[in-house]
Amino acid sequence: MDRKIESVREGVWQIAPSGGMRVPARIYASEKLLTAARSDQSLVQACNVAHLPGIVGASLAMPDLHEGYGFPIGGVAAFDADDGVVSPGGVGYDINCGVRLMRTDIRAADLGRRLRPLIDAMQRDVPAGLGSQGAIATLSDRDLDEVLRDGAAWAVRHGYGEPEDLEATEGRGSLPGAEPKAVSRRARERGAPQLGTLGSGNHFAELQVVDEILDATAAAAFGIVKGNLTVLLHSGSRGLGYQVCDDALAAMREGGHHHATPLPDPQLVAAPASSPEGRRYLAAMRAAANFAWANRQVMMALIERAMERILGGDRTSSGFALVYDVAHNIAKLEEHEVAGARRRLLVHRKGATRAFPAGHPEVPPAYRAVGQPVFIPGDMGRPSFVCVGTDTAMIETFGSAAHGAGRTMSRHAARRASSGRDLLQEMERRGVLVAAHSPKTLAEEMPDAYKDAAEVVEALRVAGIARPVARLRPIAVVKG
Repeated sequence: MDRKIESVREGVWQIAPSGGMRVPARIYASEKLLTAARSDQSLVQACNVAHLPGIVGASLAMPDLHEGYGFPIGGVAAFDADDGVVSPGGVGYDINCGVRLMRTDIRAADLGRRLRPLIDAMQRDVPAGLGSQGAIATLSDRDLDEVLRDGAAWAVRHGYGEPEDLEATEGRGSLPGAEPKAVSRRARERGAPQLGTLGSGNHFAELQVVDEILDATAAAAFGIVKGNLTVLLHSGSRGLGYQVCDDALAAMREGGHHHATPLPDPQLVAAPASSPEGRRYLAAMRAAANFAWANRQVMMALIERAMERILGGDRTSSGFALVYDVAHNIAKLEEHEVAGARRRLLVHRKGATRAFPAGHPEVPPAYRAVGQPVFIPGDMGRPSFVCVGTDTAMIETFGSAAHGAGRTMSRHAARRASSGRDLLQEMERRGVLVAAHSPKTLAEEMPDAYKDAAEVVEALRVAGIARPVARLRPIAVVKG
């Protein structure tokens, strides 16, 4: 990266437009995290995104940024809804990969010898691993259409969870404008048997203890109590979402949309949001996002049932409740203020999460006085964090923040680095039980392959785009 990076203020950096860049690239990071980003192409990719037609404000990069497909992971970009483009690389292959946090009134210290049976039950009940098939039988075409249209509400109607879960899910667990007919036959075939599955890679279901409260007011609003058990679930739209992205990339390449300024990377392929290719992708992307919300809703219900079977009680007696579910990889129509005027924008968040502030109408009523929950998952061995959105995020980042720790090693490099190590024993010495379907995945996802989430959260705090609320220490995890 040979472009000059200038400090805007503590924790915020900027690369001025040059060449075909229409806007600056702005990076939210500490000096240490910025240095780490120089080791791959993520800063170059943030500048490349700034070439896209209709981009507004700046091409943004969050503290967990690392190299992705076209856009950096940790990238945020907003485009004029009428005159801008939509880019599948700005959403990613795992459409609506996201996180949901469940709280309980169960004291983690009281689990004792029941912890191992509980994590084993979760591993049995929540199918995981590459190509895994769900606890639900392969969906009929009619049911799949309903999932793609209705999202998490379909799961609740079919006995997976309760109506109050929808109130604690971004957008109530569905995106308007989803069109099942826009999803290809191949994508449907891949998704039909996978509802209610964790998948592989960096997806997980993790049992945690609330280790420290950092903002008592927000923690109380979220129902998070020190010493209590929480469950963090990370998964997405599985093979269906991957195929939707692949189909759109091929269609946009064939569509041959020519931009006034040539794009510096073919992976940035995009189409006007108003074009046939753009409209079809958005309709299919929204349907895939709805599949992901239904997927996490089903898995949450499976986890709840496993907890009831092993620990006894029910939702009421255990205090089991959804804190929030937020999407990571998505493009959404939103209104934001830009240069003093309200504008309708198509906000791409790739490896980034919404971070809306107190008072925003899309924050659930129960949290409106404090702001939207933001989750920063750790790396199996180190803590995760609950944060809350801020006014600064709304002004500067289109209401966006980081989505996790961010990789420091490729999966191939992590496998090499883990050679000869007993990762299960290492994790147990850290106080974390691991139930993994694949030793390969465990190697690729070992803690050393990630930044420390605490450093990402501190960068968010310093920049003012999210405020830490609680630290969650892992005690057991299911990996694909």
